[in-house]
Amino acid sequence: MVLTDKQATAPLAKGAATAPSEEGTAKDAAPRSLVDVVKAYVALTKPRIIELLLITTLPVMFLAAKGLPPLWTAVNTLVFGTLSAGSANALNCYVDRDIDAAMRRTRRRPLAREQVPPANALIFGIVLGVLSTVGLGLTVNWLASALSLGANLFYVLVYSMILKRRTAQNVVWGGIAGCMPVLIGWAGVTGSLDWAPVVLFGVVFFWTPPHTWALAMRYKEDYATAKVPMLPVVATERRVAVECILYTWATVLCSLLLWPIAGTTPLYPVVAAVLGAVCLWEVHGLLGRVNAGKTGVDLRPMRFFHWSNAYLALLFLAVAIDSMLL
Repeated sequence: MVLTDKQATAPLAKGAATAPSEEGTAKDAAPRSLVDVVKAYVALTKPRIIELLLITTLPVMFLAAKGLPPLWTAVNTLVFGTLSAGSANALNCYVDRDIDAAMRRTRRRPLAREQVPPANALIFGIVLGVLSTVGLGLTVNWLASALSLGANLFYVLVYSMILKRRTAQNVVWGGIAGCMPVLIGWAGVTGSLDWAPVVLFGVVFFWTPPHTWALAMRYKEDYATAKVPMLPVVATERRVAVECILYTWATVLCSLLLWPIAGTTPLYPVVAAVLGAVCLWEVHGLLGRVNAGKTGVDLRPMRFFHWSNAYLALLFLAVAIDSMLL
């Protein structure tokens, strides 16, 4: 249950906060106390990213149950899903430790600061992955467990180790891992899959690139320094803005498909349409600023980034509320 590390830099549960600024020295002294050690290992799991995953997992469980999901199914899915996401994030830190040390935004992460030995981070990530996979299988079901394991392997092996450093389409296809929580949540309740979670999978899939590219526009120099070929590094600002518009339109249209497919109440499509209209207004505004000759920080890409955070959180909240009305 993971999202790309750039996609999920803000905790939706806290109202779409910005990506943390991680200015500072690339290296720090190793932790000297037990509290410091614990904090370092917790930081490896990227807790703020995990909050985003929970925001997309739990509402789908409400939808699958057509109301309140079974308590222990929900608790176990979220607990072991958290361990699964922590595993993937820790392994991503291990793979990306050279990139993190080169980027101002990430150079205060534990491995970049040499707070945790790389080998320990690798073992820590693997142990969390085993615990989460077995735990989901024994307490929820093995379909949810398999989906979670598949998401972790895809994120680490395909996105982190192959796509991220080689193609500007890295977050398009790498973002598949971040879409998996909706399938896991549904499978946790029903033991099967259906078209409704596939639609929400599509929403997250189309939402990921413009959300991530807006962040990458703000930290373009960071990614260039680390030699990560994010789209804003290799393409013009106009092309990035146009592609953000196309993916945002796809996101909004896909979100509206849930109404007929899942048989929601009228509440959901109304909320989805309003949220989508505001999101489209913001992303078209980004292109408008490009056409007006603005560039760099003056484009204010983080404005769209913040709104896209709020959009996803509120949309999934609407899914949960609507499910209670069925």
